[in-house]
Amino acid sequence: MNRFFHLWRRELGAIYRTSIAYVVGVFFLLITGFSFWTLASRLVQGAAPGLATITLAASPWLWLAMLVATPLLTMRLFAEERRLGTLELLLTAPVTETEVVLAKFAGAYAAFLVCWLPTTTYLPILKLCGAPLPPIDWGLLAAGYFGIALIGAFFLAVGLVCSLLTRHQAVAAMSCLAALGLLLAASALPLLGHSEPIRQAARAVAPPLHMREFAGGIVDTRAVVWYASATALLLFASIRILEARRLR
Repeated sequence: MNRFFHLWRRELGAIYRTSIAYVVGVFFLLITGFSFWTLASRLVQGAAPGLATITLAASPWLWLAMLVATPLLTMRLFAEERRLGTLELLLTAPVTETEVVLAKFAGAYAAFLVCWLPTTTYLPILKLCGAPLPPIDWGLLAAGYFGIALIGAFFLAVGLVCSLLTRHQAVAAMSCLAALGLLLAASALPLLGHSEPIRQAARAVAPPLHMREFAGGIVDTRAVVWYASATALLLFASIRILEARRLR
């Protein structure tokens, strides 16, 4: 456990010693800030106050923010270390592949969660400015952020696998973006698909559909199990891939 925390601190420090975290933070806050401005505009025009949480937690801007943040945070996790030759040096240390993978994932995940911290002030700011909001439903808000954290973990696991499969950061970022884009496109299949099994499968894996439920205060255990198990499976696959490379 002590080795894991050392590796985690090393990874988190590497993220914040470079410009990656700050570039991600700026773009992330610009996108979520525009979502905040959209919410304020809708309230001024007389939109229902109950749409506040859905506007912030299930808008298209959320997915744009996720698509920007995920590849940028994960593209260097393994690709950069492989390019510089430091991954082989790291694996000669008395650490296991499991500790390396989990520490890198935890470092990127911590940076991802830090990006979301400023957004927790949006609704209280609107309330202080006199916006026509009902008393804040903290349970509803917690469900929305829980969905973001759950889906974000899955997205980062996808990006970690993409970074592990190449030594070029640009290739890792583009492959991660393509994979996540296809996953988000699955949300359109329930409307466009003509086969009921395909529509049901799309509903089961489409993040936008799940996020709308979380933003509405519905925590479906099927969605929780899906994202938790998919994240665990991707991390397990990453560990096995790293072990196979260590044995070469």
